[in-house]
Amino acid sequence: MWTVVYMAQSKEIVMKLQQILEKEGLLVKIRPISKNIENNDTYYEVLVPESEVEEAHSIIIDTGF
Repeated sequence: MWTVVYMAQSKEIVMKLQQILEKEGLLVKIRPISKNIENNDTYYEVLVPESEVEEAHSIIIDTGF
């Protein structure tokens, strides 16, 4: 089962985090979740397998996200 570990407000942020997590050997999925029509912003969920959630959280915290 895939679990959300982070939500990002821009594609740049989500792509950077995806690269960091994948570099550490984690499987990562990115899912757009909503679009703010006024600002033309899309929000994204970063998902990892349930078994990798703790490791993903540690990496996210250590890298300052």
